[in-house]
Amino acid sequence: MEPTQASHQQTIATDGFRLHPEDEAAIREEAGHYEQPQAACIEALKTVQRRHGWVPDDAIPAIARVLGVGPASVEGVATFYSLIFRQPVGRHVILVCDSSSCFLTGYDALRQVLSERLGIGLGETTADDRFTLLPGCCLGACDGGPAMMIGDDVYGPVTGEDLPGILEAYP
Repeated sequence: MEPTQASHQQTIATDGFRLHPEDEAAIREEAGHYEQPQAACIEALKTVQRRHGWVPDDAIPAIARVLGVGPASVEGVATFYSLIFRQPVGRHVILVCDSSSCFLTGYDALRQVLSERLGIGLGETTADDRFTLLPGCCLGACDGGPAMMIGDDVYGPVTGEDLPGILEAYP
């Protein structure tokens, strides 16, 4: 392939992501609430993630253009926050809290039972794309460890016996 064709194809791939009009409007509205548009970056990333399930690489420059900031600024925020997913994840993301208090109250046992039940390890997604299992540094449930979160729902303390009922609620 000639270099000009490869460069052109890369440009097409980079420019291939288009924000949904509703998402772009939501991002512009959010940015309007702040003196510095970069302050809306987290919400912009969450907006894209709600529609796609994750934030593709090509979404970064699209978000940056809407906010009027450099792509590196958006990338920095996207890679800092652990709840912004930069690769495809399952329909439901399970975060297992591995903070000190959850570690002391049974994190290892909970992680192991989840892994066995789902047939995946941390950072993996089930074959049916139903669940992705990830560690979470703190879920704010220190009084109920070990804890886990699925979507916006926090559970704790969780035992292996609790898992079938909890997981059934997430088709």
